[in-house]
Amino acid sequence: MRTTTSPLIDAGWLNSHLSAPDVIVLDASWYLPAQNRDAELEFLNGHIPGAVRFDFDERFADISSTLPHMLPTVERFTQEACALGIKKDSRIIIYDGAGIFAAPRAWWMFRAMGHEAVAVLDGGLPAWKSTGGPLETGPEKPRTNGDFLATLDRRWVRSAKEVKAALETNSATVVDARSAARFSGTEQEARPGLRSGHMPGSRNLPFDRLLKDGRYADAEILKEALRDTGIIPGHPAIASCGSGVTASIIALAAEAVLQQQVAVYDGAWAEWGQTSRPDLPVATGGD
Repeated sequence: MRTTTSPLIDAGWLNSHLSAPDVIVLDASWYLPAQNRDAELEFLNGHIPGAVRFDFDERFADISSTLPHMLPTVERFTQEACALGIKKDSRIIIYDGAGIFAAPRAWWMFRAMGHEAVAVLDGGLPAWKSTGGPLETGPEKPRTNGDFLATLDRRWVRSAKEVKAALETNSATVVDARSAARFSGTEQEARPGLRSGHMPGSRNLPFDRLLKDGRYADAEILKEALRDTGIIPGHPAIASCGSGVTASIIALAAEAVLQQQVAVYDGAWAEWGQTSRPDLPVATGGD
């Protein structure tokens, strides 16, 4: 896990490649309201030198959708990526301020948009700082427009209709990254208008089981957790969560240690759990 042929790189690799002309670093920090953190302000106060902000909540999002930070059109993604200076041959390194939380979502978005040379800094900004990595402050530096061209790779994305069909036919393992309490329905959803529980037939793998001290856990721990939940090489799998963010943590883990592609249900529970969607069934209790 040391080069951009892997979806994970460490701070040492980034430090030695930071000045490479084809490397571009993106800060994809995003936080839940309850975390009471401001990603934009934190970027101004200190970021990896040369990094630019990747805002998947508003800029790289389908602003016409009522669902949170849905994948945008290829045209919008292309426009925004080019504005950040991203090129067709860029090696993209993504990090976030929490360690591992939002960065895998941005990684998944680039994979879904056809770009393979993309990796996540394991441990994020805290790992970079802990190794003595330098920081710069203030707004990002202006960049010349890139020539990035997005092409949607449908293998990485699933709709509610496709997830429902997979569950009904048992053609794919559907794994939910939310907490056990939210999955079982014993804890209410924070977003208004959502039912509590899970998709019938889905399995539960809380995303924090894949992490340790703000980084991904050791490879053997990841393999065991994934396989125990039914994510095995050669069998299709779909990850879901609350709004498509932590599901991407599962997708990246599967790619890193099993070389297994896991699609993400982009609408996630923000769509499936809606009280206005009786066509999408909900179960309670364990998996």
